Amino acid sequence: MSSMPLSTANWHWKNKNVTRWGKEWFERELATIAVQGEGEQSVKVDSVSEVDGDVELGQRKSKLITIYDCKLTIQWSGKTTGGEDVKGRVVIPEVSHENTLDGHSDVVYEWSLTTASTPDVDAVFKLAKARLPAALEAKFAEFPVALVQTHGKDIQVGTPSASGTSTPATGGATPTNGAAKTEAAKPVQATKPAAKTLNYSTVETEASFMASAADLFSLLTDEARIPAWTRAPAQSKPQEGTEFSLFGGGVKGKFVSLKPPTEVVQTWALQSPTWPAGHFATLTMKFDQASDSTKLTLTLDGVPKGMEDEIRTNLEGYYIHGLKSIGLGTVL
Repeated sequence: MSSMPLSTANWHWKNKNVTRWGKEWFERELATIAVQGEGEQSVKVDSVSEVDGDVELGQRKSKLITIYDCKLTIQWSGKTTGGEDVKGRVVIPEVSHENTLDGHSDVVYEWSLTTASTPDVDAVFKLAKARLPAALEAKFAEFPVALVQTHGKDIQVGTPSASGTSTPATGGATPTNGAAKTEAAKPVQATKPAAKTLNYSTVETEASFMASAADLFSLLTDEARIPAWTRAPAQSKPQEGTEFSLFGGGVKGKFVSLKPPTEVVQTWALQSPTWPAGHFATLTMKFDQASDSTKLTLTLDGVPKGMEDEIRTNLEGYYIHGLKSIGLGTVL
């Protein structure tokens, strides 16, 4: 009997429960977080004392979908400028696909201080509340990527396809910080060239950030600053006609035009088996600065029909949420 074609084998719905793996991931990865304040002030995550919830990886119509909703209880500690120990706890009622990738809601933090309050202790408590969320959310953004990379091969036949729940696929492990380096895998080529009659559509998303247009423009184009929000190597020289590469090679294209600090136009292609080989969409980034914030509008023209939801989730999860994860507060 001949084997089932990949397109058919990967069409069926499948689920794998990996809650134990998820609990161990949070316990291991969050315990690496530490932030520094002024002088000798410091704060770090000591341990994750509770992970309550479920973690699953699903397959729906050839796409991998991360399904998770966890309540975390984190023990943290710090030191005052004078070297006094400070301890506290933060409860995060929900770390889920919805607030980690979709950005439909903010991550909520419930802070408490174990050490008796003094001016020096309160200063460390303030540092924890100000600096730990961005570091934690940067780690939370890595979670679905690690989930797909670790378990995708167990439920999907052949090369796992990119989905709205995983980092744009590179074909190999994506670094979890800007310092790590990896060779970007060659794009997976389709067996046939994209049909000329393939229909395309436009996907648009926007968010306002408490930052200047010039700062956002730099964050999205400067090779030295991009890894801060993508947490992966980048190649980007903001000049017309030059190529760029984001997310360790998961997204590639060329700069078409730049009008600092109001607009960037790029060709844009997702390195994934689901993206038509050789096809480039056009991404336009517009920066509209107000008195206290800047609205960023991302418009991707040329998205293959049927991929709109997947691409919108990628833009919102990895561009909008990525910027938010480094401390750029959004404006409602």
